[in-house]
Amino acid sequence: MINVTIWNEFRHEKKDDAVIKIYPDGIHECIAAFLKNEKDFNVRTATLDEKEHGLTDEVLENTDVLLWWGHMNHADVSDETAEKVQKRVLRGMGFIPLHSSHIAKPFIRLMGTSGTLKWRYNDSERLWVVSPGHPIVEGIGEYVELECEEMYGEWFDIPAPDELVFISWFGGGEVFRSGCCWNRGAGKVFYFRPGHEEYPSYHVPEIQKIITNAIKWAAPKKILGELTCPNPPKLSF
Repeated sequence: MINVTIWNEFRHEKKDDAVIKIYPDGIHECIAAFLKNEKDFNVRTATLDEKEHGLTDEVLENTDVLLWWGHMNHADVSDETAEKVQKRVLRGMGFIPLHSSHIAKPFIRLMGTSGTLKWRYNDSERLWVVSPGHPIVEGIGEYVELECEEMYGEWFDIPAPDELVFISWFGGGEVFRSGCCWNRGAGKVFYFRPGHEEYPSYHVPEIQKIITNAIKWAAPKKILGELTCPNPPKLSF
C-alpha cells in the first residue's frame, strides 16, 4: 500500500461561491475521491486550520507521498511544519506540490530558490508531453488540453529539473515548465502546474491520471531513519 496524504489550505472553498460550486467539499476531497479508486492507495487528507496543520509527527511518519495545494495563505504555514516536511522528503517521502504551491514553504525549502513566475487569469492551456517514456505520462497522449486555466509563464525561478515531463503553451503565447521532477535526498519531488481553484482542472480525467501516476512514481522504496552525522570507527582490513 502507498500511504497518501493530501494537504490543502481549504480557505477558498469556504468563502468563494465560484470555488464552492466547483469544489464543494474542498480541492483535497476532490483529489481524494479519485485517488480512492486506486486499490493500492491508502488516502487521507489534512488542512491548514487543523491542529499542526493536520501534519502531526504521526501523520507524516505514516505518509509515503504528500500532495500539497496552497495559494493565498502560505505565510500561515508554520516554519516548524515546513521543516518537518522537508526533512521527511530528504528521508524518502515523495512530495507533489500542485499549482500555486510553487511558493509554498516546503517547496521553497527543498528548491532553495524563490519560485517566482509570471501569471494571468483566464487563458487556454496545452500541456505538451516532452518525456513520452516517463512513468508519470503513462496513458497520456501527446498533450492535454485545458479550455481555461490560470496562465503561468517563464521565467520560473526553480533549479533546473532533473527530469522535465511537461511544458505548457498558453493562448497568450507564454510557455512554462509545468511538470518538473527532482531528487532531494532520498525523496522524489514532482511539481505539477494545473489546478487554479476557479477552474475544474482536477475533474479532468487526464489530470487525474497524471496525479495518480505521479504518486506511484514518487512512492519510496524505503524511508530512511533520522538523518544524522555518525562518527563510526574505521573499517578493519
